[in-house]
Amino acid sequence: MYDDDAPVPRCVICPRQLLDHESGRFICLPCEHRIDGDLRQLAGPAGLYARLCLRIGRGQRGSGPAVSGTPGCPMPPNEDVLSLTSNGGMVSKLEAWVDDWAERGYATRGTGGRLQYRVDEAIRTLRLNLSRAASRHPALKDFSREVYQMRATAESIITGEKKPIPIPVICPCGTITSITLNSDGFECRNCGAKYGHQAAMHLPMAERRAA
Repeated sequence: MYDDDAPVPRCVICPRQLLDHESGRFICLPCEHRIDGDLRQLAGPAGLYARLCLRIGRGQRGSGPAVSGTPGCPMPPNEDVLSLTSNGGMVSKLEAWVDDWAERGYATRGTGGRLQYRVDEAIRTLRLNLSRAASRHPALKDFSREVYQMRATAESIITGEKKPIPIPVICPCGTITSITLNSDGFECRNCGAKYGHQAAMHLPMAERRAA
């Protein structure tokens, strides 16, 4: 039972009230499972990061007229893919969170290696310590959003989806609305609350469901 005068403890990512077995946590179990699922999608030889890497060196021959004895020049690699798969991209963002958690005493930094190994090691560490962070790290909302955006961006490049990826967010009244990174804002169809771009991007995310 909660004190009637005390604020009701809620997940920092979604508006769910924390249940008795979630007492002392910053996030609820469904949000923890969603973050874990996003991390799993990024890792491994068949994961989103590895699939992005396969697109770096596959240039196509130039479309201009062929010159006898001279092969067409390959197209330059996709800059979006390079920025995501090189140092400073996904691997650096994931390792920055590992460093942050390590400074708080509930993660161990990796030992380096090739980029795919570093991504997998960072994700392994984050997944292994996610339950501990759920009770200790107040910035898990930022972590959740960043991991989700990495997954959504990678998926949009791999599938060739041209339209912006929809992000389901929850109004405090409980209504779920889909926005994109380019949305100017929206008005909640249920309670009439209005949100500008920045306010909309800081709303808690709802769990994505498969189509």
